[in-house]
Amino acid sequence: MADRPLDEQARDGDMALTDLGLVNRVAHRKLGFPEDDEAGVADAVAALTLLRHLREELAEWEPRLIAAARAHGASWIQLAPALGVASRQAAERRYLRLRPDDTGEATTGEQRVRAERDRRAGDRAVTQWARENAIGLRQLAAQVSALDGDGTLDDDARKHVDTVTAALGEPDTAALLGPLTDAHPHLHTSHPGLADKIALVTDAGNSSRQSKD
Repeated sequence: MADRPLDEQARDGDMALTDLGLVNRVAHRKLGFPEDDEAGVADAVAALTLLRHLREELAEWEPRLIAAARAHGASWIQLAPALGVASRQAAERRYLRLRPDDTGEATTGEQRVRAERDRRAGDRAVTQWARENAIGLRQLAAQVSALDGDGTLDDDARKHVDTVTAALGEPDTAALLGPLTDAHPHLHTSHPGLADKIALVTDAGNSSRQSKD
């Protein structure tokens, strides 16, 4: 969902409140049931039209508000009561159903839920693979880290070598995968053999992800 300027969002909110007031007045108007009340019919039809637009507007607001709450640190369990659900899993599923898709990979709410579940399963598979292959990964990362001070590296390559070195200090071996993958294209020219080793490792990691799809 593309962000709009704040003043435009504020105008939309003001208009929605105005529309809601009009709908409320029509809905609570005393009914007399005259046979040919054209004005009453027109008001009711207009109010129903406004109500439909309001529902569409509110449907856009909810995922925005959820995303804002999450960005400020709210947990799913905190959001669950406000969303009318009983668990953090249900709260997250509701958000995934409501959230517009920006990738084109999922076209319905249920597809987005499944896509997110599959992505997480893939992430868990890659993490498990990295932990099972910790010795080889750390040896490879150490070879990259040993390039520190290598005069054949350009500035970008040196930055990625530093990132790999920092990741070596992490207790979880899975933290090495991202930095190694990012370093690969920057080492291909100066150290093609090492870059090829990184490619083999990242391909193996991706294979473990795909096996869960």
